[in-house]
Amino acid sequence: MAGKLSKVNLNDYKPLREVIFNTLKEAIISGELKPGERLMEVKLAEKMGVSRTPVREAIRKLELDGLVEMLPRKGAHVAELSVKNIMDVLEVRASLDGLATSLAAERITDEEIKSLGQILSQFKSYAEKDNLQGTIKKDVEFHDLIYSASRNDKLIQIACKLREQIQRFRVIYLKDYSSHEVLIKEHQDIYDAISKRDGEQARIFAQKHIKKQEENIIKALKKINGKETK
Repeated sequence: MAGKLSKVNLNDYKPLREVIFNTLKEAIISGELKPGERLMEVKLAEKMGVSRTPVREAIRKLELDGLVEMLPRKGAHVAELSVKNIMDVLEVRASLDGLATSLAAERITDEEIKSLGQILSQFKSYAEKDNLQGTIKKDVEFHDLIYSASRNDKLIQIACKLREQIQRFRVIYLKDYSSHEVLIKEHQDIYDAISKRDGEQARIFAQKHIKKQEENIIKALKKINGKETK
């Protein structure tokens, strides 16, 4: 099994099963554990310096989150990033983002608009410097603030359930997205519409942004695989 997983901090204040779960989840999202890679409990436990039980529990939880697949006679594997899966998830995300952005344009406070503008400026700076981790962090903050400004707790709750899968796509999307200028403009358009409190325009820009994201993730996956992805 490839990867750089190391022993976990047993002095962490969180329950061990939660530490193991978060460690494996981060390894999958970051790409350290590759799509299709087999997850062998014994080797994972040895790498992290723990028993097999919390590893087994973490794998089961990751399966429920859609990050791990149990294959007949083959055991646990990191879930593949298929085009079908991407289209399904982002189709839902486009609707959620469109609604959240539209509501945010109507309900956002002046202080939140100011904060959103600051995050956008930081996002631009990281993107222009090809700082992937910084770009991802500010991209998450940008969209999280929009959801928060929607003032719809149920909408936020539903979106959170897709967070881990979206994060896997986001890493691929931002890592291989060649035109930062276009990406920055998409965020700028969303910000401008929200700051003008134009809900309909904000919704349109948000959904276009997700559609463009889908196109570029699929393109990046095909490039990674070196072939047409099913």
